[in-house]
Amino acid sequence: MFDDRTQKRTFYSAPQSVTSLVAAFLEPTITVLVFVFANQFVDEPIGRPQLTLCLLVFALTFPGPNRFRDNLLSAAVDIVSSWVALLFILALCAYATRSFYLFEDGALLQWALITPAVQWLACWAGQQVHRRLNARPEARRKAVVVGAGPLGVKVSRALIAAKEEGVEFVGFFDDRTDDRVQDSAIMKRLGGLSNVLSYVSEHGVREVYITLPLGSQPRIVELLEQVQGTTASLFFVPDVFGISIIQGRLQDMSGIPVVGICETPFTGTNDLIKRVSDIVLASLILVLISPVLVAIAIGVRLSSPGPVVFKQTRNGLAGEEIVVYKFRSMKAQDNGPVVRQATRNDPRITPFGAFIRRTSLDELPQFFNVLQGRMSIVGPRPHAVAHNEEYRRLIKAYMVRHKVKPGITGWAQVNGHRGETDTIEKMQARVEYDLEYLRNWSLVFDLQIIARTVRLVFFDRKAY
Repeated sequence: MFDDRTQKRTFYSAPQSVTSLVAAFLEPTITVLVFVFANQFVDEPIGRPQLTLCLLVFALTFPGPNRFRDNLLSAAVDIVSSWVALLFILALCAYATRSFYLFEDGALLQWALITPAVQWLACWAGQQVHRRLNARPEARRKAVVVGAGPLGVKVSRALIAAKEEGVEFVGFFDDRTDDRVQDSAIMKRLGGLSNVLSYVSEHGVREVYITLPLGSQPRIVELLEQVQGTTASLFFVPDVFGISIIQGRLQDMSGIPVVGICETPFTGTNDLIKRVSDIVLASLILVLISPVLVAIAIGVRLSSPGPVVFKQTRNGLAGEEIVVYKFRSMKAQDNGPVVRQATRNDPRITPFGAFIRRTSLDELPQFFNVLQGRMSIVGPRPHAVAHNEEYRRLIKAYMVRHKVKPGITGWAQVNGHRGETDTIEKMQARVEYDLEYLRNWSLVFDLQIIARTVRLVFFDRKAY
């Protein structure tokens, strides 16, 4: 309801509940069925390993995303990227459990190649059916907007964009003169507030969106009382577009509607999914990289005197202080009220330390932080406490990034914002990506970030 995507979803989610339900089951079901057919094609019987894999895949992909409104090219890119991320996770699981031999290579190859193509075809077919259903006259829903200000125009654009979903935007109602309303709304004005009731009744308007400012409360109350005498659905759109919304949602508090402005995405089931995925992935990764951990520990010990693992205080969930582990990469380490960031050619960094910092291998001990529950695999990178105290005063909404656990990698890091933040603009850019992650979190999004991080370990040169 607060950004364009959420707004679009709110406007017509109720009439499209069946479509959303179909989409939730479509991708997981297709993925499992293609796997079964691939095994049948190579005459491989479906035994316990195959059934176990089917259950695992269904659990990881349910609920499937609703792509019936997406551009087909965007849908194809999203399908392929999500599928590659899922295959990467499954390959890690198979390697860790030494279970590759339980499956027929030919069946796995066919499954890997055919599944995204079938998913895209299903997306295309679903879009055709979706459009046909919404094109029916009985599916059309006339909508009007009360208030021709900037917020009203924004709502009208979202309604126009929802045309293929059965929404037909008719026009605006506003008592103000032309010089006090938006230019783009003048030609679509249908009258003043006193005309709303008669127009809604006579023209079969199904949805009324009220975008009047909160200062117009008496008029809003009067209008609500009038329109409630019709069968039209009423929506009040609060003017919160000037605020950075994080996981905006409407909640019920003992019968009192409460608008959430800044929330964590990890509540209820999402919190459980996030924690379980962290434990499973961190455990698998630690098993796989245990020889690497030993080799790095030896390298650190031989590179310079001092401890192998360095412990530094960071701010974690809700801003609470946590202890974060890293392989020591410097001759001296700062953990006091003043912490100097590492710079290019920093004399404190050892030659071996430069290597493990550039490849992010110094961060590997943080998988133990994940198992402890202090961190997550994906999330905003934790900054030194001293840096937090500095930047929270300089950057708007900086501390919102602490509404989730800090991560070993994050959306900002895979978009080039890692390494030194020597200007306020660089830190601002990093924070903006962190907030975008909070707005758009999903398990698939986490897997995509993990896959991109693996590539950056070998090719990124911004860390030092």
